[in-house]
Amino acid sequence: MAASSRSRPLPKLSPSHLVPLDLSTSWCCTPHGLGGHAHSHSHSHPSSPARAADVPMDPPPAGSSASAYATPPPPPSYAPSYPSSYTKFNSALNAGLLNPMSPPPLPLDKTRSSPTLFDMMANEQDYHPRTAAGVHSIPAPPQPHQLQPARSMDRQMLLQDRIVDLIGSCSPGNQFNDADSSDVRLTLTSKDGLSVTLCVHRPILVAHSRFFAAKLSDRWSKQQRTLPHIVEISDCDDVEVYAETLRLMYCKDLRRRLMREDVNKVLGILKVSAAIVFDAGVLSCLEYLEAAPWAEDDDEKVAALLTQLHLENSGAGEVLKRVSLELAPSAVVEEADVGGSCSGGGNAGGGEEVLLRLLQIVLEGKDEKARREMKGLVSKMLRENSTSRGGAIGGDLRKESLYSACNGCLSLLREQFARTAGGDQSEVSQIARQADNLHWMLDILVERQIAEEFLRTWAMQTELAEMHRKVPAIHRYEVSRVTARLFVGVGKGQILVSKEARCQLLSTWLEPFYEDFGWMRRACKGLDRHLIEDGLANTILTLPLATQQEILLAWFNRFLNSGEDCPNIQRGFEVWWRRAFWKRNSEPEQPPRLRITAICENS
Repeated sequence: MAASSRSRPLPKLSPSHLVPLDLSTSWCCTPHGLGGHAHSHSHSHPSSPARAADVPMDPPPAGSSASAYATPPPPPSYAPSYPSSYTKFNSALNAGLLNPMSPPPLPLDKTRSSPTLFDMMANEQDYHPRTAAGVHSIPAPPQPHQLQPARSMDRQMLLQDRIVDLIGSCSPGNQFNDADSSDVRLTLTSKDGLSVTLCVHRPILVAHSRFFAAKLSDRWSKQQRTLPHIVEISDCDDVEVYAETLRLMYCKDLRRRLMREDVNKVLGILKVSAAIVFDAGVLSCLEYLEAAPWAEDDDEKVAALLTQLHLENSGAGEVLKRVSLELAPSAVVEEADVGGSCSGGGNAGGGEEVLLRLLQIVLEGKDEKARREMKGLVSKMLRENSTSRGGAIGGDLRKESLYSACNGCLSLLREQFARTAGGDQSEVSQIARQADNLHWMLDILVERQIAEEFLRTWAMQTELAEMHRKVPAIHRYEVSRVTARLFVGVGKGQILVSKEARCQLLSTWLEPFYEDFGWMRRACKGLDRHLIEDGLANTILTLPLATQQEILLAWFNRFLNSGEDCPNIQRGFEVWWRRAFWKRNSEPEQPPRLRITAICENS
């Protein structure tokens, strides 16, 4: 037996027969036949893991010392294991799930020298028969915990991020939240515990708000021993809106700033402005609400807040006329003209001269295809130039230069209208060209938020509107595209003008617009009919309710007789109907009371 054992070659162990050992022990396991004999030092420890039980070790060869080999433990006794495929087959057969005549599953191919990874995974039990005492199993490393559902970010951090964005949008030189020059550290705390601290200036707060003028008086300031003064306003409804209202005190043009906000934000600012008696903020918010379009869902919010704040003497009555017929005429707050040139400062530079020259070349061009391409190029240059100037209105090209070009186009349009109406149609094509030029210039003005003067000028063109019917529709319908663009601008809140200007626009150009709508729909490629219809409906809904009724009833009659050749503003008609004949009996909420505390730090 000993001789036969020596002559038998050492078995080769495949990787699947090796059990990983704890590397922290002093054991070193090298399989036989892989580069000579495996020497094991006699540093064994009782607690060291045993080797794989399914591979018996051969006795040491003759002439070798017994200490060079570890004495193998007796082979374990266990029941023979069968491939799992046979076990599953017999179970299914005994359960009656298979036909007894079905052939047994194919036996596992044991002749392959190196099974594939798929075979090893699918037949793990066949490759690794284990017993309770034969193999020392090393516990698998703990699996990483499943990712917990993402927790919502702390509301305080979200508030701080919004305040950072608010401060970051300030123009250069704005001292809002300037810690170096401020003398008041104002902490705003909401009812649910959120708070934010701002660095503000007592002179600015006192000059704009009668509330702060009373609380932060000169006498109070002299009583404070340290700078900056520590002030806290608690129980705020919305800390972010309070911060936005305070920032408006640092703005020169509040009205233009509010144009970037929606109705809900402006209502919040109006509420805070009324609470702290910020008169300029109240007036700017009311001017916005009187001129901007509302969604139907905003009617109740606006009416309830204005009724609650009792701002009739400040012009709230003009706003409420849009949703109520029962209001008596109140003091009308005339809207200041949107004057003033852009803050370019100094004389026009070479860049403005080049841009103005390019603008004139496009307006006077003869080739229509080239004009369309160059319009896109010049518009892109104007937009990029304005952006590179830090967002200043107008960029290098001043407002006066743009309106000078518009007036030139309008003069040519009136001249061609008069010639065509008198029977001279030699240059009738100039009507469509000049109308297209005005449409393009209007797009530029709307993008720069300075289109209010254009609307007023266009609304006063009564002579041009009277000659409109004398010109063939095939040449004049381009003029109505200018009117349609103004409707879209007013309806989307891009152009904010007084009620009188909006009424005059509709009075002068609504009938010519109706007459040309069919031609516009058929001849203008890419015309967004629904956009124009929504703009017209929203423009009408910005007027007092009595004016809405007059215009919409006339439209109702025209639509029934013209059909597709008349714009469909049914949505606006439905909104007017609900405004006029639905009663509102909701109780206004009581305004919350502000509580201000001053904290003095003893030096």
